[in-house]
Amino acid sequence: MNDTSNPDSDAERLHALGYRQELRRSLGILGNISMGFAVVSPVVALYAVSMVGTTVAGPTWVWALPLVLVGQCLVVNVYAELTSQWPLAGGPYQWGRRLLGPAFGWLGGWVWQFAVMFGNTTVAYLAAPWVYALFGAVPTPGGLVAVAVAILLVCMVVNAYGITILRWFVSLGIAAEAVASVLVGLVLLLFFREHGFPLFTETLGAEALSGGSKVAGFLAAVAVAGWAFIGFDACVSTAEETKDAGRQVPRAMWWALLSVGAVVILNAMAVALAHPHPEAVVAGQDVDPVTTAVVHAFGGWSDKPFVVVVLTGFLACAMASQGGAARGLFSLARDGVFPFSRHVRKVNGRKAPIGGLVASTLISGSALTLGLNATAIGSLISFGTAATYLPFFLVSLAALIARLRGTWVPSGHIRLGAKGTFLNVLAVAWTAFEVVNVCWPRTVLAPPDAPWYQVWAALLGTGVVLGTGLVYLAVRRPHDRLREAAGAGEAAGESADADADADADADADADADADERTHDSAAPPLPDGLEAAAERP
Repeated sequence: MNDTSNPDSDAERLHALGYRQELRRSLGILGNISMGFAVVSPVVALYAVSMVGTTVAGPTWVWALPLVLVGQCLVVNVYAELTSQWPLAGGPYQWGRRLLGPAFGWLGGWVWQFAVMFGNTTVAYLAAPWVYALFGAVPTPGGLVAVAVAILLVCMVVNAYGITILRWFVSLGIAAEAVASVLVGLVLLLFFREHGFPLFTETLGAEALSGGSKVAGFLAAVAVAGWAFIGFDACVSTAEETKDAGRQVPRAMWWALLSVGAVVILNAMAVALAHPHPEAVVAGQDVDPVTTAVVHAFGGWSDKPFVVVVLTGFLACAMASQGGAARGLFSLARDGVFPFSRHVRKVNGRKAPIGGLVASTLISGSALTLGLNATAIGSLISFGTAATYLPFFLVSLAALIARLRGTWVPSGHIRLGAKGTFLNVLAVAWTAFEVVNVCWPRTVLAPPDAPWYQVWAALLGTGVVLGTGLVYLAVRRPHDRLREAAGAGEAAGESADADADADADADADADADADERTHDSAAPPLPDGLEAAAERP
């Protein structure tokens, strides 16, 4: 078990898992929680999904949030057992290859990595309009892309200064989140309600977009709400920079997910009840219901301050998310199983994964070209959500199969036993459902008159990433490198065991010779009386 009183114990555990300590291990439990909280980000989550959720299901969409939160708690149960045993950056990749083999682990890590990087693209793009709002300017598609690129570059620079500087910026973002989410949400809910709680039983005609089906509209809301509760695995990304990671990272994931879940549900309800005309949101006439509710309640003076705190929350989310992406790339590249691994695995003097930061920024930035078509960014959001739930499913499935085979028995700090297997089954069922639900082509989630490829964006995007991963797997065969490394490790272990056995045999022979010499040179025994007298003091 990890000993927090010994600063070298984490490094020793990392060495036992096959790696040396290259990143700076300086985060405590609060620092790790802050990374997960910032990436999940209640401000980003609410702004990304509240308008769409209300449009497709009316005010009843808020019930999708607790449903998704419960489902994600099932995933955290699985992740907690895994990270307790293997507290490594690049969790899905590291766990998958240990549970079901190198090929499975590599492919899961590949999909997860691109989902995170394209998630960074989405966050940066969604943050850009707030920069324009801060200065009262009117955005253009090209201008939004340029600002989003600048945001990615700023985030890269902050990350390059190391985990300590990143933690400070993220903490500032969390403070902004506390103002923009908790405080404002409570004030809206307690003092500025325009409607009663029965509002949450009404759709206000939103089902018309789904052919009159309220069930179809709610399922679309569940797909949208899925975006609100991804990112808690950022706690895993910084596991190799967290003290006593096997114990603290599982706790941090729980704290991050549950705290963000509570805040998102609070604010979704508060905004709906404080909005003067929710039917306008359903009709698509108000594309920013959160700001409308805040300004209506507090007055026009609150517009700019609210923009500042929201923008700060977006920037903190982008920084933490980009840091997680860089550490995932570092985890793959140090094993030599990612393109240009020699460059991507580089760590700078501040012990930040600079190679991963540059690579993730380039990939996330390249995807911003979709933003030149203002309607295409919705495709990126759909793909990002689907591609994130797919690794959730793959990890949960790998854990369940390994459990049932008996090849994995959790041996970390967290061991749930039979209950863990039951929760694992539920996690597989939930993530499989959500992958299908998010990938399901819906015109209701695409812009009016959108081309077919935008309607099918989630399925197409996931298929492209999976397809390129399979091609790379077949051509470059990165899993062979992992098998060779594992074989070398086993051979080294067997050699060490043989040497140890030989040393033990030699020591035993030496001890036997010494005993024999001692026995031969010993004095003859004394008579009973004299022996007893000699033993008395």
